[in-house]
Amino acid sequence: MALQLACKATSRACNKAGIAMLFGLAGEVNSTGDDQKKLDVLSNEIFIDALTNCGACAVLVSEENEDPIFVPEDKAGRFVVAFDPLDGSSNIDCNVSTGTIFAVYEKKSEKNATVSDILRTGNDILVAGYCMYGAATELVISFKGHGVHRFTLDPSLGEFVHIQAHVQLPEGGGKKIYSCNEGNSRNWDAAIKGIIGKWKDSDKPYAARYVGSMVSDVHRTILYGGVYLYPADAKSKHGKLRVLYEGFPMAFIMEQAGGAASCGMFKGASILRTLGG
Repeated sequence: MALQLACKATSRACNKAGIAMLFGLAGEVNSTGDDQKKLDVLSNEIFIDALTNCGACAVLVSEENEDPIFVPEDKAGRFVVAFDPLDGSSNIDCNVSTGTIFAVYEKKSEKNATVSDILRTGNDILVAGYCMYGAATELVISFKGHGVHRFTLDPSLGEFVHIQAHVQLPEGGGKKIYSCNEGNSRNWDAAIKGIIGKWKDSDKPYAARYVGSMVSDVHRTILYGGVYLYPADAKSKHGKLRVLYEGFPMAFIMEQAGGAASCGMFKGASILRTLGG
């Protein structure tokens, strides 16, 4: 309930960004060195406030904060949440889709929560989801072992309406689409250049589709099929996707929808099983 409330409030802020003068930079950088937009700051405050005061959370980890946020003991609950409050925020000024990504774990510590409660592999995720703020506000959520479900926000009701149960990638992989930032291609390694080249030069070549917002690109991949990738390169040798609030939750959803999510280091190895927090 707290997550969906925060998603509604963030959706409203995105819709009113121009009117409320929320375009542009906030003049700060986040924990991973990215320039913060005004909406990054606002959406982060929305999620922290909702999750801190809902009585269900013990620890929060946000892309926008350097350190974990420990909920006061009188408000602390049994869950731990890692989230990116506004993925793709660089697109907000030109009215392109953005989104929120989150992963929920259960606290391991018997008493007060510690950092170890969040520094875990993706296999421990109980619930993962994302909310996309575009032509419609859509919440996609997966409870472990119960598939992937889609909800759309009905503005007239102010409620998320369930529109699809047990979402699965199309049979046979769906459309031949690859989604990546080819502007970085000169910095890719030979293996990545080779596979992209193979897809483009085959008898039935793949089409390129890239929004630049992970939520939008992954959402399209789940519904239409294809491949989304954001490989490491010469400039970012360890990759740029953050494992706790981007890699893990999106891999969890993709696998629950019948797809695969690989870190690329080992053939067929799942992100959820091969990387630690």
